[in-house]
Amino acid sequence: MKKYIKYIVILAIGLLLGWLLFGGSSNTKSEHNHDAVAESNQMWTCSMHPQIMQPEPGDCPICGMDLIPATSNSEGLLADQFKLTENAMALANIQTSIIGNAETENSFIKLSGKIIENEETNSVQVSYFSGRIERLNVSFTGEEVRKGQLIATIYSPELYTAQQELLTAFSLKTSQPELYKSVRNKLKLWKLTESQINQIEETGKVKENLPMYATVSGTVLEKLVAEGNYIKQGQPLLKIANLNTVWANFDVYENQIDLFKKGEEIIVTTHAYANKEFKGKVDFIDPVLDTKTRTVKLRVVLNNENDELKPGMFVEGKVKGIIVNKNELLSIPATAVLWTGERSIVYIKANPSQPVFEMREITLGNKIGDSYEVLSGLLNKDDEIVTNGTFTVDAVAQLQGKKSMMNKNADKVMTGHEGHLGMEMTGLLKNKNHSLINKRIKVSNDFQNQLQVVFNDYIKLRDALVKDDSRNAVKASKILLGDLTKIDMKLLTNKEAHNHWMSLENGINTSVNSISKTSDITVQRAHFKNLSSQLINTLQLFGVNEKVFVEFCPMADNNKGAYWLSKEEKVINPYFGNEMLTCGEVKQVIE
Repeated sequence: MKKYIKYIVILAIGLLLGWLLFGGSSNTKSEHNHDAVAESNQMWTCSMHPQIMQPEPGDCPICGMDLIPATSNSEGLLADQFKLTENAMALANIQTSIIGNAETENSFIKLSGKIIENEETNSVQVSYFSGRIERLNVSFTGEEVRKGQLIATIYSPELYTAQQELLTAFSLKTSQPELYKSVRNKLKLWKLTESQINQIEETGKVKENLPMYATVSGTVLEKLVAEGNYIKQGQPLLKIANLNTVWANFDVYENQIDLFKKGEEIIVTTHAYANKEFKGKVDFIDPVLDTKTRTVKLRVVLNNENDELKPGMFVEGKVKGIIVNKNELLSIPATAVLWTGERSIVYIKANPSQPVFEMREITLGNKIGDSYEVLSGLLNKDDEIVTNGTFTVDAVAQLQGKKSMMNKNADKVMTGHEGHLGMEMTGLLKNKNHSLINKRIKVSNDFQNQLQVVFNDYIKLRDALVKDDSRNAVKASKILLGDLTKIDMKLLTNKEAHNHWMSLENGINTSVNSISKTSDITVQRAHFKNLSSQLINTLQLFGVNEKVFVEFCPMADNNKGAYWLSKEEKVINPYFGNEMLTCGEVKQVIE
């Protein structure tokens, strides 16, 4: 009996062990199948090109980088928010900083301005008698003239008759002294000198052509007549400016007006003389506020005896030691701001613990050191914004259909793998086939034609960089600089357009000038990136009379990415030359 009991116990233990070992196999198998399904649904993407979605690992078809596992987009993000991977953050060197108060004590408040002629020393050389210009001795605009210098030879029937009257009156000098004196005074009013009048009397000959002399000294700003023209008495011939002193006009925002007063010293600098400072004092503060820009003009008179400051030159004014209310003024680094012509935008980190971002439009005030005041648009002190790699973050926002520098409208948030594919197709359609949504400022065809010339010069500069030809890049940049100065701002009758162009022209000029002064093609390409950004904003704002493609390479500038402009959809990369000639893609089309 005991023997049977022993067998039963062993059998029971065996059954129990079997159930424990294999009874959960069905469940385990089920769990394994679930993981397999999940693994089979895994999608792979590129950290630099999130629009790329593939069902298996491999290389990115755009840049050749290894694909990484794609994460689901259904993470509870708001419509305008998007998330970057930690890998993408590291590759693009994206850095963020906390917004702080502006430290202005013992620092400089910076103002942007422009050199113009001193209107108090401007004058117009006029004709004091009617006639025909037989010879014009002023050859070109910019020529220096001195008071008493021969500027023209005039044939005047009036003067011819007046000389005959003088000879007749001279013969009657003894009997009719009053008549003689009256005739001489008449010639003096026509600006004939004593020696000229005496010579006519002594020779007894009437001159057909008489010289005209400059009544002021200065630089010829404008020739108003040409050789052979008929002129009337009092008609302007030349516009002349004495450039021994010039004005620097600066824009001051209305919330800063009370910080400045007449007589205050301002240090003025310009990119033309990087290590030189010009000192002047506030001479005038415009009593009328510009309602469109919300600024007033602040004027500084500068000594220019060495003729270093040229009218039209952009300058920067530094005012030291102004203390502002630190509790109200927020500041952000200049590197955080992207410019679109009419908008200034930054990217804010929406989640402090995760790389989630969203775009914010802001209004900037004065530049303080390497930072800008923020007048409106940002949140509060201690918010976190992108300060390095902002262009890359913006590119990701565009590709994911979010609000960005080139797209004010946000697409709907899509979730799951289907959403990723949907965003890819939507982004490609919108970016390649649709024109930009930004507001276009209407300008004249003449202005657009002048801008077209500068754009054509830019294309020649780009082509030189494509061919790794630094020498021709310098040559093309100098041609571009020359054509840039020919753009007539008087064609911009719209105040908003005028202000935008002044800012953009300054950026374009700085970048092109830097390219023209170096033969190092790596440095040239770094400045070309900045030039391209400024020109993209310019064409978005004003347009030219042709379709323009905005192209982007994520590998340029040490994987920070860079844009450029093209007349054709085909990608020809100026940042790598033959090394990576076709790396990049079309991001936008400017119609």
